[in-house]
Amino acid sequence: MDAAALANILRTDMVVHRPLPADSELVRAIAVLARAQQDAVWDRGQAHNKLRSQLREFYPAILTAFAQRKHGLCSREARTILAAVPTPTMAARLTRRRLQALLKQAGRVRGIQAGADRIQEIFQRDRLHQLPQVEAALGQQTAALLRQLNTACHNADQLEEATTQAFDEHPDSPIIRSFPDLGSLTGARVLAEIGDDRTRFANASSLKAYVGSAPVTRASGKSCVVMSRRVKNQRLAAVGYVRAFVSLTVIRHRGSAPPSHRRGPARPCPES
Repeated sequence: MDAAALANILRTDMVVHRPLPADSELVRAIAVLARAQQDAVWDRGQAHNKLRSQLREFYPAILTAFAQRKHGLCSREARTILAAVPTPTMAARLTRRRLQALLKQAGRVRGIQAGADRIQEIFQRDRLHQLPQVEAALGQQTAALLRQLNTACHNADQLEEATTQAFDEHPDSPIIRSFPDLGSLTGARVLAEIGDDRTRFANASSLKAYVGSAPVTRASGKSCVVMSRRVKNQRLAAVGYVRAFVSLTVIRHRGSAPPSHRRGPARPCPES
């Protein structure tokens, strides 16, 4: 009965319906990879938040040591050191030579001695501790959460490489990368959601509504309310969120530069 109802709808009112987008095989593959990579990034953020909440209870020294480090606990250095010393008592016993070896293992090539000295000084500060057995149990839980974070980071990195490689093979990739603040990864997400069928959207307003940037106006009598659009493609909206923050960073950087450095074309932004 449902199939018959759908068939009758298309038979009588086909002109008011749009055909499915005829995307190419490569775009469909990019969509699979880009969505999987975006899901992996969200899983990585969730695993990071769980681990950070756990460490705030009994191991704040590791958070202080990598507070100013790019990617924080997701960095290879933080994950390598945390895997070696999952409790603050073990961290306080770390020698300078062992810290230098862990930093080299994580891939650092510069400032190893200074970094080891700074981390050792933070680990040896006087702090409140949990009871020994409680601290050991929390350390085991931390190790389990760290394994989840390592898996999420590995999945996100591997899928990012596959996504950018597939995106670079598409003929529309140079056009999409020419947009401000769009790199290979964010461009792949955009291409995955809008496809390469030129007839998919009738006009620019349809695309804006699909992305969620077009507001919704509700008017009744003398009242008129303009609200943000909630029904939208959440993955495209996430790309717009990233682009907005990249643009703010570039504008802030250009605004703080000397007047002689404000002229000329803007430099391309790094991948976000």
